[in-house]
Amino acid sequence: CSLYCTLYEVNGYTKNLNKHKPWIETSYHGVITENMDTVLLDPPLVALDKDAPVPYAGEICAFKIYGQDAPFEAVVLNHTSGEGVLRASSPVDCESQKEYTFIIQAYDCGAGPSGNDWKKSHKAVVHIQVDDVNEFSPVFREPLYKASVTEGKIYDSILQVEAWDQDCSPQYSQICNYEIVTTGTPFAIDRNGNIRNTERLSYDKQQSYKIMVTAFDCGQKRAKEDVAVHIDVKPVCKPGWQGWNKRVDYEPGTGSKQLFPKMHLETCDGPLSGVRVMVELQTSHIGKGCDRETYSEKSLQKLCGAASGSTDLLPAPSLSTNWTLSLLTDSGRDSDLIYRFDGHQAANVPDHVVPQNLTDQFTIATWMKHGPSPGLRAEKETLLCNSDKTEMNRHHYSLYVHNCRLVLLLRRDFTQVDTFRPAEFHWKLEQICDKEWHYYVINVEFPAVTLFVDGVTYEPYLVTDDWPIHTSKIDTQLTVGACWQGGEVATPRFTQYFHGSLSGLTIRPGRIETQKVISCLQACKEGLDINSLESLAKDIKFHFNPAQSVLVVEGEDVDSINTAMTKVSYINSRQFPTPGLRRLHITTTVQCFGEDTCLLIPDIKAVVMVLPPSEPRITIAGSNRLVRPAGDLRGPLGVAPFKELHITSTVMKGDSFGGCVMEVMHNLDYCDILVIGEELNPERESLEIHHSALLGKHLDATNSTSGISIYGVDSMAHYEQALRQVRYRNWQPATLTDRKFRLTCSELNGRYTSNEFNMEVTFKSQPQYMRPVHHPLMIHKIVCFPSSPAGAAPPAATVVIVVCIAALVVIVVIGVYRIHATHQEGTREDEEEVREPEVDWENSALTITVNPMEVMQQVGEMIGAESDNTDEDEEEEEEEEVKEREQKGTPEWDSSSITY
Repeated sequence: CSLYCTLYEVNGYTKNLNKHKPWIETSYHGVITENMDTVLLDPPLVALDKDAPVPYAGEICAFKIYGQDAPFEAVVLNHTSGEGVLRASSPVDCESQKEYTFIIQAYDCGAGPSGNDWKKSHKAVVHIQVDDVNEFSPVFREPLYKASVTEGKIYDSILQVEAWDQDCSPQYSQICNYEIVTTGTPFAIDRNGNIRNTERLSYDKQQSYKIMVTAFDCGQKRAKEDVAVHIDVKPVCKPGWQGWNKRVDYEPGTGSKQLFPKMHLETCDGPLSGVRVMVELQTSHIGKGCDRETYSEKSLQKLCGAASGSTDLLPAPSLSTNWTLSLLTDSGRDSDLIYRFDGHQAANVPDHVVPQNLTDQFTIATWMKHGPSPGLRAEKETLLCNSDKTEMNRHHYSLYVHNCRLVLLLRRDFTQVDTFRPAEFHWKLEQICDKEWHYYVINVEFPAVTLFVDGVTYEPYLVTDDWPIHTSKIDTQLTVGACWQGGEVATPRFTQYFHGSLSGLTIRPGRIETQKVISCLQACKEGLDINSLESLAKDIKFHFNPAQSVLVVEGEDVDSINTAMTKVSYINSRQFPTPGLRRLHITTTVQCFGEDTCLLIPDIKAVVMVLPPSEPRITIAGSNRLVRPAGDLRGPLGVAPFKELHITSTVMKGDSFGGCVMEVMHNLDYCDILVIGEELNPERESLEIHHSALLGKHLDATNSTSGISIYGVDSMAHYEQALRQVRYRNWQPATLTDRKFRLTCSELNGRYTSNEFNMEVTFKSQPQYMRPVHHPLMIHKIVCFPSSPAGAAPPAATVVIVVCIAALVVIVVIGVYRIHATHQEGTREDEEEVREPEVDWENSALTITVNPMEVMQQVGEMIGAESDNTDEDEEEEEEEEVKEREQKGTPEWDSSSITY
């Protein structure tokens, strides 16, 4: 047979030669890329059969796969060599299944063409891994990321963003990098998605940030959509007051205004056991330490009810108070009269001003602002000193500062006491050298001396004794700002100069000042206040200092403290306050359980801005000319030039876009009537006001040949009443024809002044019997009948002529009598003018006429003639009319006969 013969006949049949089954490897490992069909196997798929090269028996006809519903198929490429290929029968998705395991067997072609008697190989395990394709982009797990940070801190990680990838392989499914897309941000991100800040953040600079972040997988495929990250910056929880304004505007006349209506204390949730708050109103730069009334010292003393008799040693410079002309003044603030002493100024007080006898009781009062004295051994600085004028250098009494100590020297005379007695009284106080304004009052009830500083009592810490001064005939000199050394030196001079500021220096002999008056004189018109005290919690305690410039509030509960602080207010009771800033300083102390202090609360500094008040316009109006007969000026009360005077005051309310004029009522502190031209001659004229016109008012008056001054803090109505009762008299009016006066009024010591009201009083000469009266005699003209044409007077005509002659005589007699009676009546009425309104008649001449019926009746009665009843009835009716006019106060005259 041939080599390839596979069949042979034995006993008449054919015998099968397929003796061996195919052989394949026991296992295969393959790789397929997803979405492709070719599988790369290791080792390659090859089946062998030992029956080869026998046809059919030695050939491989198929590979079969079993298990897992594997989406693969095996195909024989060469039957003879047994090579095959494994391929996907359907799409393979790595994301659905990353690997497959199944069984494969090889089959030969059998014993012949029919395929009978085929044989299969052993089972081989095939493990297929699906290779991934980077088909998906990274996706962030959150659509938005939010975080918050506290300002001022550096964080290792603020938050972590996370992206993922649907690809199945580690190469493409893992996120290898994150990146912040937004440029210029103080943030960075690492490969794990942790975001951190690269610098300290500030809440004041920026409260929030929005940044965009992207991600990359390990195949460097970028996320399809970036993600937003919001980072909020929170302020550091700083213990302190919140919700307050640095500036509070105060409108004059609005009463009490809350300073901190929304303020609250942030404690950062710390457990507290107590809170203490001190609110300080700083007004040292306003006036003399705060907003006070700026009236003159005399006006203030009268307003506060101080005893009379005080002597102002530092008055405003004038012709009568000229000793202060050379002193430096600092009067720029609210018309407050302040004298500044720089160590080179002093003034000698005239002898007629100095109290001659201080007695055992007297008071010295002054405002003083003083700082530390220069040098190690400071000299004495004298406020006032009474020393020998010549020959010797004895100090009888003085008030001086030495090394920040206030010293009162009081040397008694031998005529008063002849034993070793107290002579120097020393006080050592911080106020003396703190460069602030303080009000000092020294009450002397010898040998006891008490000092009041801003209304608080201080006793001397040191009292030294000395012998009394021997009596002598040497005159003394009272000096302000230094001490006069008139003896024991070649040239008399000032010494021990004062350095500082003084105001309102007064001395009152014979009486001491009361605590009530002292408090009134130094009282501030502005300060702190608390509204609605009844609404405060029970655990709240508070107290003010005497000037109400310092308020202390204490409590255990923060909410109670917050409520109390919202009720703290500023108030200024002046009608025209000093505008400008007032500083506020708030200090807070917090106590914790078991600790003295646990939180540091920063101090608060704010300001109250007092807005400028509407300035009043004071107007004096009335008749500017008074014409009176010269005889009126010779009367006991003279004339009242300002009888028709009216004083009003208006302010403009509104802004630059519109407003209205409103009349306001306020006080005045002085009105001056100045004589224009030649001064008054006391020998023939006077300008004065009766003391009774000032009763019941806070007013006083002084007069001189230059005019009259009415002063004191009182209402415009009271000033108006007083000015109307000022009288001008001239008992020699023939020497002058008129007098001119100028009237001005002031509020707040000249801060607001009125217009200049000019008044001219003109007086005319006239016969003495023509004196104007309130109820003049009304006489109509007399009619006499003419004689008969024949020249012979009949009896009736004779009677008429006789009656006419007699009537003329009677008229003269009656006229003289009535004029005299009227003069007496006018004198009585002038005396009552102070209490009753006056009707001023400005008559230059009166025509006196007689009612003929009345005269004829009177003549008939005198000569015994009888009148008929008709005449009597007319006379009675006319007398009743005159009486009615007199009762009504209506003068009866012919208005055409009055000359103006």
